[in-house]
Amino acid sequence: MPELHTPQAGDDHTPDLDVVGLLMRQHGDIRNLFDEVEQSKGDERRDALHRLVRLLAVHETAEEEVVHPFARRAFAGGEQVVEDRLAEERAAKETLSALDDLDTDDPEFLPKLRALRTDVQEHARAEERYEFTHIRRSTDVTNLATMAKAVKAAEAMAPTRPHPGVESATANVALGPVAALMDRTKDAVRKAMKNG
Repeated sequence: MPELHTPQAGDDHTPDLDVVGLLMRQHGDIRNLFDEVEQSKGDERRDALHRLVRLLAVHETAEEEVVHPFARRAFAGGEQVVEDRLAEERAAKETLSALDDLDTDDPEFLPKLRALRTDVQEHARAEERYEFTHIRRSTDVTNLATMAKAVKAAEAMAPTRPHPGVESATANVALGPVAALMDRTKDAVRKAMKNG
């Protein structure tokens, strides 16, 4: 199987000196991957779905480790803003779980994908409006750059292809690899934040 390339914020070679700009570019990459999954078929659709799930896992884990802890303490109302974002993330994960139970050729796949897309896009808009704006106002460029470095470290830890030993594509995405990916992402973020 060819190696899967998942777009990473920064592929455009823009310096990642601001975590907010980096995460907003990831939001764009996620939207593009949703388009790719919707418009493709067969193996191409499965590959695009793997890349989408990978990017969503890395993105959400990095936010949970870097952005949300900062937002909780950085601005008035930050605790509630984070709790609202976490509730949205849980809803999206439930939709993703239902999607992972289906083959990409199943007639129910596209409606569930569209439901996930709606959840993810609403979540992204809320982050940009209620969290990212306040983060930029609440810190300096050095801290924004340190957080961006931690998010980039999380991306670098994500696998670029399916793990051997888990033969079904659905199991490969839904079971061990995503959990392992999230654990490795957390470790990478913590290391980057410590060394930042």
